Amino acid sequence: MSQIIGYTKGGKEWTPKFIETIDIEKCIGCGRCYKVCSRNVFMLIEKPFEGEDEFGDDMGNKVMSVAHPEDCIGCEACSKICTKKCHLHIEA
Repeated sequence: MSQIIGYTKGGKEWTPKFIETIDIEKCIGCGRCYKVCSRNVFMLIEKPFEGEDEFGDDMGNKVMSVAHPEDCIGCEACSKICTKKCHLHIEA
């Protein structure tokens, strides 16, 4: 497959970079990428942690996952809004 080239309204070339993965070790599950994505690409999932917290409960946390990568348009808005820089994009 050849590289996809798009154009801005002003006629400048633009190469979309599509979401590949999210680093769940960096992700804090804030939901910013979920909120900014207009294509329903992401889903919040449980991230199990080993060990227990100070109350004796199993530790767990929510993180974002790439649920529908086929719907990504390559705008990288999710990366731009992420404070933890946990998104990896690739050119098609």
